[in-house]
Amino acid sequence: MIKTNILALLTLTTLPLFAQRKDPVKTTFQSSREWRPTIDNRADAVMVYGTGGNPSDKSRKIPFEERVKSWRDKGYITHFMTGIAWGEYQDYFTGKWDGKMHLDEGQVDVKGDTIWHGHMVPYIVPTANYLKYIKELHVKRVIDAGIDAIFMEEPEFWARAGYSESFKKEWKKYYGFEWRPQHESPENTYLSNKLKYALYLNALNEVFTYAKSYGKTKGMDVKCYVPTHSLINYSQWMIVSPEASLASLPCVDGYIAQVWTGTSREPNYFNGVAKERVFETAFLEYGAMESMTAPTGRKMFFLTDPIEDWPRDWADYKKNYQATFTAQLLYPNIADYEVMPWPERIYEGLYKTSPDSDQKEKIPRHYSTQMQIMINSLNNMPKTASQVSGSTGISVLLANSLMFQRFPTHAGYDDPQLANFYGLALPFLKRGVPIKTVHLENLGIKDALAETKVLLMSYSNMKPLAPEAHQYLADWVKNGGVLIYCGTDLDPFQSVREWWNTHGKQYQRPSDHLFEKMGLKTGMAEEGKYNYGKGTFYVLRSDPKEFVVKPDNSLKLLDVTKSLYENNPKSEKLQFKNYFTLTRGNYDLIAVLDESVSNDPYQVKGNLIDLYDPALPIVTSKNIQPNEQGLFVNIDHIKNKQQPQVLASASRIYDETSAGYHYSFTAKSPINTTNISRILLPGKPMSVLVNKKEEFLEANWDTKTKTYLLGFENNPDGVRVDIKW
Repeated sequence: MIKTNILALLTLTTLPLFAQRKDPVKTTFQSSREWRPTIDNRADAVMVYGTGGNPSDKSRKIPFEERVKSWRDKGYITHFMTGIAWGEYQDYFTGKWDGKMHLDEGQVDVKGDTIWHGHMVPYIVPTANYLKYIKELHVKRVIDAGIDAIFMEEPEFWARAGYSESFKKEWKKYYGFEWRPQHESPENTYLSNKLKYALYLNALNEVFTYAKSYGKTKGMDVKCYVPTHSLINYSQWMIVSPEASLASLPCVDGYIAQVWTGTSREPNYFNGVAKERVFETAFLEYGAMESMTAPTGRKMFFLTDPIEDWPRDWADYKKNYQATFTAQLLYPNIADYEVMPWPERIYEGLYKTSPDSDQKEKIPRHYSTQMQIMINSLNNMPKTASQVSGSTGISVLLANSLMFQRFPTHAGYDDPQLANFYGLALPFLKRGVPIKTVHLENLGIKDALAETKVLLMSYSNMKPLAPEAHQYLADWVKNGGVLIYCGTDLDPFQSVREWWNTHGKQYQRPSDHLFEKMGLKTGMAEEGKYNYGKGTFYVLRSDPKEFVVKPDNSLKLLDVTKSLYENNPKSEKLQFKNYFTLTRGNYDLIAVLDESVSNDPYQVKGNLIDLYDPALPIVTSKNIQPNEQGLFVNIDHIKNKQQPQVLASASRIYDETSAGYHYSFTAKSPINTTNISRILLPGKPMSVLVNKKEEFLEANWDTKTKTYLLGFENNPDGVRVDIKW
């Protein structure tokens, strides 16, 4: 079933970029429910989930077209989201669609057990027949309903799967020889996961190509997006997915970076300790998603979730939401967001009031207020040319094959908690270096390494899927780049049957081919520094995991990198610190790191509105402690302070008018939530009317900043505010 052009896309992105019609949506969210006043969060668009709803939503099903209409009637742009690897597709599995049972198409582990997502909802081997069903029964229906943007989420194939009869048939089609059990050898594991990768690359290509083609017959320009976890998370969770190669498909318009507390709290090693590091992991996850698509010009939405899939208490949700929210905003080139998934579970679900209590309650008013202040800031969040504070230009190389070596382990070689990746990233990130990632599959695109001065890489946890990547790396070094290769090259996947040891090539390991491209002819390169053209490459014969699974063991990596970085004529001194800062328009962001070079807090100063405090206080000085973050509106940044405006609000602002000494607007947000707004005015108010009722309070006026603090109960139909001064 897999087309030959898909095989090429597994290797390296070389396709030309294409012009895209501007997508007007800046903020969106997903919901399986019809519009209700309790979940009306006022983003630009809603992704109505599933023609049959969400597998985890046991509520009364309302026809898809009626759900779409309910949101359109309230002014929302309506899009469609569903799963490609799972969904409410029982009519397919039970034979209702074509008269044949298809439960044998679920993903199956070595014990013969189907891997389930829900009741009668297996994770799927995407066969040609299944894709026909998705196109004819789901994609066609939503386009007929007038939907012109389709989001097919989570193309996931479990690494532990690969034993079903359907998978064995796909193996024979793809490789031309009989299936081999993946647990029996590293090569079988590699081949199995490479096939899983190709199957979902083909699946999305097939479905999206159909969607665009069918849309054209109706005069529609259908946009197609992939909501997906990061390469880092899927690798850590032992899931295989197409990731970066999707950006090379002409039918893919962009992604949603599915990063949230649930992915970012996965423990990792640093300084010999494995634990949750939510901010740092989120920062790296968002970075992997941004760098995956930035060279291709595709659109990227960043997701955060005010709660998570796993039931915890409200204080836990709030702390980690702030960490992930700050991490996403530290990418100044991304300004489109999925503000939340499943508002029905956020606003209406019951969760624990404390870690040790069985008592549950709906979202506390203070948290829903703060959350809405935060998501409404996203509606105004600008892109910026400013950069995150710190020494720039250090990157870690990633490849899609990072997902291929995770399960099962062979020959006793382990990569605990993806330590071979974190071993290159965390020693720098924890020292305040805003480290980036670069995707091997994108090296063929112009300027993929333009912002990189020092590139860190290893083949201990991934392998190059095409030899062309090495020529791009060698050319970059020859022109002045600095490459640091870390690895013993002793993992059992070095000798899998691949391009470097077939068709006349006899390299024992892929790095031998890379080093040969840079002038070495002696096989395995010894540790040390080498010059090539105008650039330098350094071979460090340690697997990166050693830098983090052992305490105080990253000094050599840091010293080598520092020396090479500072000898680069494009670089300055490598700065180590315990914080990140960024200014985006009127917003100031701060994140302070623990386990860093210092335990000192970072002191922010100015005339600031604290957006992580639901009371929206004015602060002139605040200490941000290690492992904490801050988001502020800096009133000092506002250029025209005579222009009345809402600077921060737990509701979205519409219909603003300003004339003479009068300012008015309408505020909308879900019922059962409380609005707090801080409003900049040219002078002290004489009157503040809320739905024509006088609400002015002398104590709410701040003379120094000329801001008024206003509170009232939210209403999705709108609350009218009229102010005179």
